[in-house]
Amino acid sequence: MADQGWGSGDARDASADAEDARAVLGRGVPDDVARAWDELVATARRTVADGLVVGTSGNVSVRVGDTVLVTPTGVPYDRLAPDDVVGVDLDGRQVLGSLRPTSELPMHLAVYGATGARAVVHTHAVHATAVSTLVRELPLIHYMSAALGGAVRVAPYATYGTGELAEKMLRALAGRTACILQNHGTLTYGSTLSEAYDRTAQLEWMCRVWLTASSVPGLTPALLSPEQVAAAGERLRG
Repeated sequence: MADQGWGSGDARDASADAEDARAVLGRGVPDDVARAWDELVATARRTVADGLVVGTSGNVSVRVGDTVLVTPTGVPYDRLAPDDVVGVDLDGRQVLGSLRPTSELPMHLAVYGATGARAVVHTHAVHATAVSTLVRELPLIHYMSAALGGAVRVAPYATYGTGELAEKMLRALAGRTACILQNHGTLTYGSTLSEAYDRTAQLEWMCRVWLTASSVPGLTPALLSPEQVAAAGERLRG
């Protein structure tokens, strides 16, 4: 049999290989991963700047294809560099980086497995954490509850980083894009990091409003009905 020549399929393969090689130059990861990591680090730093976490608490993740980029454990966000990319597959096996992923990885992976989330933000926000010690769900204090799917539930306490916490979190998250973790903090998700972060900020603000209104002696806050919140949701969806 005569030797086969360089066919069109070989040319396409070579072109794809060259494109892949160009994509990983400099950072050692494809461009989309590098961009996603930069945005993740910026979001993590924003949680500190806005007072939603202290020190190395809280964590942020974003999904790129079948890889989940996630903040590492025990590293201050202002020290994270472009080359510190940490990534795992959807089963939690580390595929990028040498720093250890956050201890809350089971919770992040549970969200990606159960929803269409592309980004997850977990914080130890003060007002939301305070609310978690008082009620089983955040009362309907504002119509923006609709943006999170309705009354935000509080997941019963479980030790951080465990499968038990992930399971309780998912139950509280059913039909919602946010939940509060008892004596712990908040978790939100979205189609982008910006959306997930905005939902965190909105949740923390509503918790602050409810706590402020509830602190007035002799008065009880006026709450919205589920129907009123649902009507607001229709308008928010356009």
